[in-house]
Amino acid sequence: MEPLVAKAPAKINLTLRVVGRRTDGYHDLVSLVAFAGASDVVSLLADAPLSLAVAGPMASDAGPDTDNLVLKAARAFARELPGARLGAFRLVKRLPVAAGLGGGSADAAAALRLLARLNGLAGDDPRLHAAACATGADVPVCLDPRARVMRGVGHELSAPIALPVLPAVLVNCRVAVPTADVFRTLGLRAGDPLPGPDHPSALPVEASALRAVLAGLPNDLEPPARVVAPIIQEVMARLTGAPEALLVRMSGSGATVFALTDTCRNAAALARRVAAARPGWWVRPTVLR
Repeated sequence: MEPLVAKAPAKINLTLRVVGRRTDGYHDLVSLVAFAGASDVVSLLADAPLSLAVAGPMASDAGPDTDNLVLKAARAFARELPGARLGAFRLVKRLPVAAGLGGGSADAAAALRLLARLNGLAGDDPRLHAAACATGADVPVCLDPRARVMRGVGHELSAPIALPVLPAVLVNCRVAVPTADVFRTLGLRAGDPLPGPDHPSALPVEASALRAVLAGLPNDLEPPARVVAPIIQEVMARLTGAPEALLVRMSGSGATVFALTDTCRNAAALARRVAAARPGWWVRPTVLR
């Protein structure tokens, strides 16, 4: 039997507002999320014993297979759907780990999509969403990887948003930045709000107008992430100084930084220059949508 295969595209936070810290210790967020062409790949060999093998250029950074979110997602799916068919997963890890790209969440979501396909479950089945929520905060938005606004701890999702195609360059300095460290450095106490601009309810459909709106909506985790990993500032400065870069911002809790450009050709040219100057960095031209 041929394995089922799904891509796990990188999640990019075009905006990320931290509204405040809740009394339960979690942080309320508002974020416009898009997805990149860059991705991991997850495959599933049906009806084999539940297992996971990890390969690919970033496999050594992915940690123990037993701790991987793919297996956590599969077990959550089995709890929601007793007697479900499972199988042996293989993850080709291409995205950097602890990079602000939601790679682990994207992998888990891809695994859930494969299990839903194997078990004849519709993509909007509430049991699938419940398994995603039980796996991790970013897994629900990755379950159907289309641009959306996510709110709260990540489980409140808008309808899909038709963004213009956004050529971009993704740059990661290969320094892992644990999300918990960034929130700890942000330093909000339970019940504290974080003042900032309101997220608009509607977004322009033209690329230059959208970039203008995004320029006024920060990633509130950039300042603490630069404290945790000062090299992020070097990445941002290198991209900001490039003539092709129209907007530069960090994704998620870092350390990946993206630069929006006006054409795919300019994104490719910028990526080549950055990769040549910093061969140890992970650099990918892509399209966000």
